[in-house]
Amino acid sequence: MEPQLKHDRAREIKEFRETKAGVKGLVDSGMVRIPRMFVHDEKVLAEYPTNNNLLVPLIDLKDLQYGDHQRKEIVDQIRGALETWGFFQLINHGIPISKLDRLLECQKQFHEQPTEVKSELYSHDPKQSVKFFTTSSLDGNQPTDWRDTFSFRFPEDILDIMVYQQFAEDTLSGLFSEALGLNRDYLSRNGWLKGGRFACHYYPTCPEPHLTLGARQHSDPSFLTILLQDDVGGLQLLHQNQWVDVPPTKGALVVNAGDFMQLISNDKFKSVKHRVLAKSDVPRLSAGCFFNRSSKPIGPLKELLSDTNPPIYREIHLSEYYTDYTSKWTHGTRLIDRFRI
Repeated sequence: MEPQLKHDRAREIKEFRETKAGVKGLVDSGMVRIPRMFVHDEKVLAEYPTNNNLLVPLIDLKDLQYGDHQRKEIVDQIRGALETWGFFQLINHGIPISKLDRLLECQKQFHEQPTEVKSELYSHDPKQSVKFFTTSSLDGNQPTDWRDTFSFRFPEDILDIMVYQQFAEDTLSGLFSEALGLNRDYLSRNGWLKGGRFACHYYPTCPEPHLTLGARQHSDPSFLTILLQDDVGGLQLLHQNQWVDVPPTKGALVVNAGDFMQLISNDKFKSVKHRVLAKSDVPRLSAGCFFNRSSKPIGPLKELLSDTNPPIYREIHLSEYYTDYTSKWTHGTRLIDRFRI
């Protein structure tokens, strides 16, 4: 029976992809039961409890311009958040809220246009720089996420994303460098925040949200991720073996360290697992900017190492990481652990 089950799943995925309509196409068809390829193991869904009493750090940048003392306080807050949570929300970051609202509106227009228009970009080819797709199983057995994505590589002046990149280079790179105890221009000089991938996620309404996830638990394959979410909610991070909501905050940017930041910081900064819940009443939008480029192998920064803090990771090239990401990732595993010494 097992080979037949695997064959049926492969056929189900194939037939779904051939529609080029994504998850939203299923919803538009009027379906009331989700296909089996989207159903997650109930034990996985209930693996950790949710704690509604914990609050993700909220960091205010409004005083950043007023002097070294205020800057040091902000750097200390960022350091504490990344060492403990791996996540924080930023307010008063200087990016006009009107631009952020426009970004969400543009991606909503893309995802809600007729299938025959957006299907021209439908692809699961990892080499295609601009594409529309639905996340599917990485190894043929993992459940598919209830989510459609429009994605493109930098530098593409689409949806005004260059403001994200400028903010990362001009502001966050310095704050992160100082939080690591390094010179302010350290990350900027290495060019790790100069390019990557932009993903516009659309989570359609789901008739059976208790059976699936908008995004399964994972950590980000990036140095740094900047995320804009709408007011629907559903993003959760894993903290102290509990799911904690990342509540929508008007005008805020969600910032988190990715696996590569954890690697170069030698575990000083944490890349934590997170997920997105499916919703039955309203679709959700988020726009993520993933900084994940390096032309050279990366490893723990020598400036952070000592006899009492030896390297715990070997050097890797990002292509090696992504080869494992597309072929060996399974639920509950952390790819970064594969590169420990």
